[in-house]
Amino acid sequence: MRRIPKAIQLIVARYLRRLLRNRLDGQQLQAAVDSAIATLPIQEKLLVREGALRSDSLNRQLAWAMAFVAGAVNAGGFLAVGHYTSHMTGVVSSMADELAGGDLTTALAALAMMLSFLGGAFLCTTLISFGQRHRMRSRYALTLAVEAGLMLVFGFMGNRLQKEIEFTLPMTVMLLCFIMGLHNAVTSIISGAAVRTTHLTGTVTDIGIELSRLAYVNVHNRIGRKRILADRQKLTLLLLILVAFLGGGVVGALGFKHIGFKVTVPLAGFLCFLAARPLLLELRLLLHRLRKQWAPEDQA
Repeated sequence: MRRIPKAIQLIVARYLRRLLRNRLDGQQLQAAVDSAIATLPIQEKLLVREGALRSDSLNRQLAWAMAFVAGAVNAGGFLAVGHYTSHMTGVVSSMADELAGGDLTTALAALAMMLSFLGGAFLCTTLISFGQRHRMRSRYALTLAVEAGLMLVFGFMGNRLQKEIEFTLPMTVMLLCFIMGLHNAVTSIISGAAVRTTHLTGTVTDIGIELSRLAYVNVHNRIGRKRILADRQKLTLLLLILVAFLGGGVVGALGFKHIGFKVTVPLAGFLCFLAARPLLLELRLLLHRLRKQWAPEDQA
């Protein structure tokens, strides 16, 4: 089964073939890609390995990076659009309150936020499923690239997107909810739900559980009874998510306060930086396959 979708392969092959035939050494091009991969300070399998195959180190790196971005977008986005866009518990509760109070307009606004978040998760899963069916190693990286593109749309078109729609909900709020849904879904799927970064209710709860187990004193060793022990690796991961989310929130809030929507540019760039290694690996694989396909023709 091919690793690259046929449509993508044909488009890329068209331009790469022209380059290689214009006396550009394919080996030198592939060597340049290999060199770029080697210089990236990102673990090779960060956005490749899934679920139980992931190491604690991979999950920690994924956790702090994605939690930082989530915190920055959530806190900074509040200053930009006046809504927290990743807390669906609060959104659904607000919708229930407004329905009970008879405020249908505000309830519809909350419903739109929830559906936008759901839509982001839906798109993320669809892209990943497509990549999985086509055996693309870069399927998670491509999803992050899509998220980065949407973030740039939010940043560069923020003022224009502030137009009100029928139930007085700015389009920017819906776009940020969509981005957060996508962001949370990609992290959850690749880590097997071990890492969730857009909301901290479960994270803080689990920190409390592990701290209680850590502080528990096993005074007597009773036969047939297990000792109460904390999962220190899990606790480290949870604390890392909390600290990274907090740090990202501070950076995002200060960024939106002082430079406005332009702060989305470095955030999008950071997501592209995370996605760079898998994308370059996919490019290296494509170059290798194309060189094999063209070798007989070139020799003739």
